[in-house]
Order: sequence, then C-alpha cells, then structure tokens
Amino acid sequence: MIKEFKEFIMRGNVLDMAVGVILGAALKSIVDSLTKNLINPIISLFVGQVDLSGIALTIPGTKAVFGIGNFLNDVINFLIIAFIVFLIVKGFNKVRDMGKKTEEEAPIVETKEEVYLKEIRDLLANKEK
Repeated sequence: MIKEFKEFIMRGNVLDMAVGVILGAALKSIVDSLTKNLINPIISLFVGQVDLSGIALTIPGTKAVFGIGNFLNDVINFLIIAFIVFLIVKGFNKVRDMGKKTEEEAPIVETKEEVYLKEIRDLLANKEK
C-alpha cells in the first residue's frame, strides 16, 4: 500500500495539481488585496463605505445579521479569479493551436528516393494498362 501511495504521489498530474493549488493560494491573496485596496474604494464612491464588509442587514428583534458586504467582497474576488483563469486558459489554447497550425502548414518535403519510387510506380501502372 505504501508503494502504491508513493507511485500516486510521484505522478506528474499530482505534482502539477500541487503547484496549481499553491499558485491559486498566492493568486487569491493578490486578488483579495486588489479588491480591498483598489476596487472597494472605487465602489465606496457610490455606496459611501470603503469597507464593504461593514454592510450588513440586521433583522429587528433577532440576533440574525446578514453580512451582505462580505458576500459582495467574495463575489468580486470570485469574478476576478474566474476572469484571470479564463485569460490563462484562453492564452494556453491559443499557443497550443498555433503549434498545431505550424505543423499542419509545414510543406511535406519529399526525398529523392520518394520521388524515384513514385516515378517507378507510375511507370509500372502505365505499363500494365
């Protein structure tokens, strides 16, 4: 069982996934900072509060508090991260497609042997007719 676990961990996909998770965590902290320090002040021009997490809905007579501002921050963060991932995937697909086009567009260069063999084939085909 330990051998199987070692093989599982050493697969390329698992290592790629680990790198992706680490980079995703770093990206999240950058996006959190972007939301907190740049986007929220712009939104505050319209809402009146710099920190959206302070926006809350309290139901009178209960202790229920709905953190609408925190939810808005999370939605903004999600949209930014989703857009960045979209751009990364789009760029990767574009590079991958460029590689396919260059392979397809490359002219097929025939060797002398291939040319001679085709000529022999054509001569034999004409001779049989």
